Amino acid sequence: MLSRTADSLFWLSRYVERADYLARVLEAATRLSALPRAYGTGTNEWESALATAGCRDLFQRFHETPSAANVTDFLAFSEDNPASIRKCLEIARTNARAVRTALTSEMWEAINGAWLELQQMPAHADADGLMRFLDWVKEMSLRVDGSGYRTMLRNDAYWFARLGIFIERADNTARILDVKYHVLLPEHAVVGGGIDYAQWAAILRAVSALTSYHWVYRQGLQPWLIADLLILNQQMPRSLAACYEAIVGNLERLGSDYGRHGEAQRLARSTYVQLQNSRIEQVFQGGLHEFISAFIVNNNRLGGAIAAQYLS
Repeated sequence: MLSRTADSLFWLSRYVERADYLARVLEAATRLSALPRAYGTGTNEWESALATAGCRDLFQRFHETPSAANVTDFLAFSEDNPASIRKCLEIARTNARAVRTALTSEMWEAINGAWLELQQMPAHADADGLMRFLDWVKEMSLRVDGSGYRTMLRNDAYWFARLGIFIERADNTARILDVKYHVLLPEHAVVGGGIDYAQWAAILRAVSALTSYHWVYRQGLQPWLIADLLILNQQMPRSLAACYEAIVGNLERLGSDYGRHGEAQRLARSTYVQLQNSRIEQVFQGGLHEFISAFIVNNNRLGGAIAAQYLS
């Protein structure tokens, strides 16, 4: 496969996954902002949404203070934000068009159809319109993901596409967990109190994990158990461990298919082994923020290694 084809498949998947993630972040911020004022005093859900999306500095070039209106517009619709949902879908469709012959007709129709639908949507939305838009983005992501999973040959095109999904998903899960731990809880609030509980519930809903949490742990929300679910539990499809299980598997298939293993396989296996051997008590003893920060750095390094080994 040509490297530019692999690159387009990889980034097509990353941008669809990123659009889905931004929709979930905005949904979580909207849920938190709807809490009674006395219940949520001292926290800024919209600032945390920007931090989670990694574009707080860019936002400040265009706006002075985060608010529901300007943050939702910036993350969902803005042409000034290269990582807004609208721009993510535009870039994903551009990549899909570049590799049209590498996609099944079902996958192309899912992506192109979503792009055509997006053109009919307003550039801004009120509260009700925003929630409908966010639900549409999540449904679109499921259609694209499902069409690829159900119709693509299990060959290098499929493996590059899946690598993009799981590299992006691992980064997103780590960021939302880290921002909750350090940004959302006001200084005067009690850990384990009402606002803490509501925030953790919103975060779990954002990654579709609230029901799974209760199935696995069968008790009230506890920060260390939530971290265990989202970091180490391979049964949870958005956990870091589950993402890296998939990343290692797809890279091993590429290595075997191309007859060569390299730095990307080594880095992926190293991170996966670390996750397998970690215990959540050790993670908290060493610092959750430090663990996640190191993970994000290593995940970005792996993305660079994949690019150097296969995409350039």
